[in-house]
Amino acid sequence: MQPEPLYADFFGLSERPFTLLPDPSFLYWSDQHKRAFTILEYGILSRAPITLITGEIGSGKTTLVQKLLSQIEENVTIGLVSNAQGGRGELLQWVLNALSVDVPKGASYVQKFQKLQDFLVSEYADGRRVILIFDEAQNLSREGLEELRMLTNINANKDELIQLILVGQPELRDAIRDPGMRQLAQRVAASFHLSAMEPRTVAAYIAHRLRVVGGTGTEFTTRACQLIHEKTGGVPRLVNQFCDVAMVYAWTKGQLVVTEETLQEVLRDGIFFAAQDLPERATG
Repeated sequence: MQPEPLYADFFGLSERPFTLLPDPSFLYWSDQHKRAFTILEYGILSRAPITLITGEIGSGKTTLVQKLLSQIEENVTIGLVSNAQGGRGELLQWVLNALSVDVPKGASYVQKFQKLQDFLVSEYADGRRVILIFDEAQNLSREGLEELRMLTNINANKDELIQLILVGQPELRDAIRDPGMRQLAQRVAASFHLSAMEPRTVAAYIAHRLRVVGGTGTEFTTRACQLIHEKTGGVPRLVNQFCDVAMVYAWTKGQLVVTEETLQEVLRDGIFFAAQDLPERATG
């Protein structure tokens, strides 16, 4: 069953351009995202023990990771861990699950660690590299972060047997910068922080997503784009939310262009909740 196109047909679009699910096909290569992706690639190619990508909620981190996964080489084994939590031993189980490594029920921590080490050595012997990606890594405890550092100590001669990519919100960067995490910080060989989009980037981002689905890119006026930046702080996910509702409003009124007045109606009706407390935080 196909999803309801809502306003898409009215605007002559193949699908809604502002859905909230991460989708690499919609990725807008702002200067920041280009640099962040370059750092991801650099981390992999240089065999960095840990690569760190941080940014606000909805800044496009997960979309970048999905883009990376779509073009990874065949001789790389990837494990993706999303939103892992828990103490010592539980994180190790998340890692084993992500790499599809089976362990006997009731196995001790030492047995699990040995299983992981044997797997990494086996992959290395077969000429394969192992990369673990931790999304929403800001949810890892201090103990969990320390356990990740211990994983990077597994090596063969001068070669790293496992590389880690940590992706998370700004508090992840703060946690790693803590003096007590100095040993972990020293293992971060590549890092990038995605900040919010500037006004002109927001306008280009909106036009890009519209063109991807067959639009002209001019469905939002210049003043509308300026207001969208003001009320979202330039956070992509919030831009998507605001634009999606605005296009619904324009559709119901039979308007092929979203204007500043359309957006004001959305705000007056209280539909875009994120606008209520965002401006101060986003510009601070």
